[in-house]
Amino acid sequence: MIVRAPATSANLGPLFDAGAVALELWNELELSDGDGVAIDGEGAGELPTDGSNLAVSAYALLADPSGKRFVFTNRIPLERGLGSSAAAIALGLVAASSGSSAEELLSVGLQLEPHADNLAAALVGGVTLSWERRIVRLAAAMPLAPVAVVPRTRTSTDAARRALPVMVTHLDATANGARSALVAAGVAVGDADLFAAGLDDRLHEPYRPSPLLDDLRADPPPGARGATLSGSGPTVIVWAGDADACVAALGVRYPDHDVLPLGVAARGALE
Repeated sequence: MIVRAPATSANLGPLFDAGAVALELWNELELSDGDGVAIDGEGAGELPTDGSNLAVSAYALLADPSGKRFVFTNRIPLERGLGSSAAAIALGLVAASSGSSAEELLSVGLQLEPHADNLAAALVGGVTLSWERRIVRLAAAMPLAPVAVVPRTRTSTDAARRALPVMVTHLDATANGARSALVAAGVAVGDADLFAAGLDDRLHEPYRPSPLLDDLRADPPPGARGATLSGSGPTVIVWAGDADACVAALGVRYPDHDVLPLGVAARGALE
């Protein structure tokens, strides 16, 4: 059996802990009879090669992993805000499942990943909203093209979440609600202007310092319509109307970063 799971970018600006998009960057699991865990690509020599491996742990939630050999080909960078953990969980769950629905797998996977946004998108693809173990797929595509600017440094999701305040003002909550509606509406109807108008967050981005995000917003590259922190960072997604012009400018501007023009993955690990 071969299972594939896409990278994801969560939050999409104001849709904190609720919205995410699946991206055309894939991790793969080849499952066969045998023993052991092998990893090629991202995380090789770093990720565990025993039962504590996140994908194997996810598999074990639904089936017995003994007598199985897990061979991973990883392309999603670790701890860069592109959903590598969610992809690993999705791989294990789908490999072990037998006719389970996406929401059933999401419910199981929340034992390992308490925030559903990335995992929902990794399972079903496209642009998703998730809440209370539920998934709705807003669209198979985005109104603007995602271009990932990926620094070499890493970010701890746990540390980034601990930096968030326990409470926000009524003014910020109201503003985020309005922006969330704009983003969701823009995605649902394919309206780039609506989507771009909503790309302002007050719940998490102000508390996760990102000189890269600040720079891209202060001086947008040609073709860009907005930028958002991908998950907890450090990757930033530039939302482009002209992806070619944007990628060319970003490559010159950030030679020490990886600039990845990533299409939206219309399918997820389950499809």
